[in-house]
Order: sequence, then structure tokens, then C-alpha cells
Amino acid sequence: MSTTHDDIRTTVRDGYGAIARTESSCCGPATNGCCAPAADPTALASAIGYDANELAQILPEGANLGLSCGNPGAIAALKPGEVVLDLGSGAGFDAFLCGPKVGASGRVIGVDMTSDMLTRARKNLDGYRSRTGLDNIEFRLGEIEHLPIPDASVDVVISNCVINLSPDKPQVWREIARVLKPGGRVAVSDMVLLQPLPEQVRAAVEAYIGCIAGAALRDDLRRMMAHAGLRNIHLEPKAAYVATLTAGNDPLYQQVQGGLPTGTTPADFITSMDIAAEKPAAGCCPPGCCD
Repeated sequence: MSTTHDDIRTTVRDGYGAIARTESSCCGPATNGCCAPAADPTALASAIGYDANELAQILPEGANLGLSCGNPGAIAALKPGEVVLDLGSGAGFDAFLCGPKVGASGRVIGVDMTSDMLTRARKNLDGYRSRTGLDNIEFRLGEIEHLPIPDASVDVVISNCVINLSPDKPQVWREIARVLKPGGRVAVSDMVLLQPLPEQVRAAVEAYIGCIAGAALRDDLRRMMAHAGLRNIHLEPKAAYVATLTAGNDPLYQQVQGGLPTGTTPADFITSMDIAAEKPAAGCCPPGCCD
């Protein structure tokens, strides 16, 4: 059966809209979600590197839906006054954590294509303001393939387990390069394939909004980023994430395990990955000189 880009976007939008409305974390057949265990979102955040004190002091109630596969803010090295763009910002989890790091002189813009998620994120703004005293975050409706952001206007682009959902990843990376200022940088956590999944596994996980089936191969990811004009590309696997979900009997990873060759595990095929890169500074010579 043929699946178009619009079909995939509709599936993702419907799935994440349901998560936003039901206030549940995702993953598993019951929610048709993606990229996180149906477990305590706070425990998941701590397990993948978020600071528990920071979560308690800054994060509004209801912003953490347990959808993360990494901590992009940890590799972003944010500075006061910077403009940060969060792709697929959901209920605002990472955006709210980035806000205090860029301070009152900075700005965080979240973009999400799911109206229900935007509604939830905007409701969470009052809680963020009361906890931090800051008013430096906004949320916009849009697709990450067609960002509602001007050219060369953003210092840092972050994203957390979202780009793997896109049916047109090369376009996403071109958009990232377009909106970054010269010298701007990328700090992304995403699901990436280390080697192709067996066909029966790919077919079995299609219903999970492409969380694994939609993940790009590592070499393809590097190529897409380079073709978009990004340089100093660093891809760091985080094997513990998939290993933890597999050991915890996560239903998606149990299904994946059942279709893999004997002696292999999901962590041999797929990983959470920290993805960093830069847009060449103004005046840099043609592609290849800034690597």
C-alpha cells in the first residue's frame, strides 16, 4: 500500500493531537504514539539527562509528556540573548527549559503542526511566567518542512525526537539551514538507524507514526545535513536509551525484537543520537572549506 507525505503528516498530527487531548505519554498500541515509553515522564527525563531540580523549578505542570529521546538543551550551550527555535515543540517541554538560559534578552520560538499541542503549550505559558518571571517564549503553528520563520534569524535550532517523523527530511534540513544565522548551530536529539531494519520489522512498526520506521540511516543523515549547507557535523549515538526501553519491555521494542535476527537486539539497529552542526559563518568560502 502506498503512503503519501500527506498521509504521514495526517497520521502524525492525529496521533500527537490525541496525546495532547488525553494528557498521556506516548508509545504503544493504545496511544499510537512515538519515541517514548508509556511510563513516568519525569523518570524518563531524568534517565536521559535532564536535571530534576531544573524540571521542578522551571517546568509548568503538564509540559512534560514523556516524548523525549534525548536532551538537546544539554548540547546547545545556550547563551543569554540568543534566539532559539524548537522544532516540534509539543507542549513546550524543551522550550520552557531553554527560556531561562537565554534570559529576558533572548527568545525561544516553538513550532508545531498540531493545533492541540499548541493549545496546550500556550496554556502552559502562564505557569512558566509565574515560575521564572520571564516572558520570552512563543509558539507558532507550522510544519517543520515549511517553517514560519524568516531567513537567517535564529541562533540555535533544537529538536527532540521529531525530525524522524518527517516524510521529507532533506527539506527539514534545508529549512534549518535557511533560518539559521551565519555561524548559527544545531542541537538535536533524534532516532537514527545504524543499519537497515529487516523489512518485516519496518512493516510491523509503520503504525507507530514512523518513530522507528521513519528514522534515517546515519550516513544518509550526515549527507542530508551536508547537502543543506551545514558543517562541523557531529553524530553521537546514545545506545542506553534504546537498551533501557528494550530491557523495560516497552511494547514497541518488544515487537521489534521479535522480528530481528537471532543474537541481535534493537540497539544494534537503532539509537537515540545527539546531532550537532553549524551553519558556516558569513564570508566563509564554498562548501568543504569549513568542515
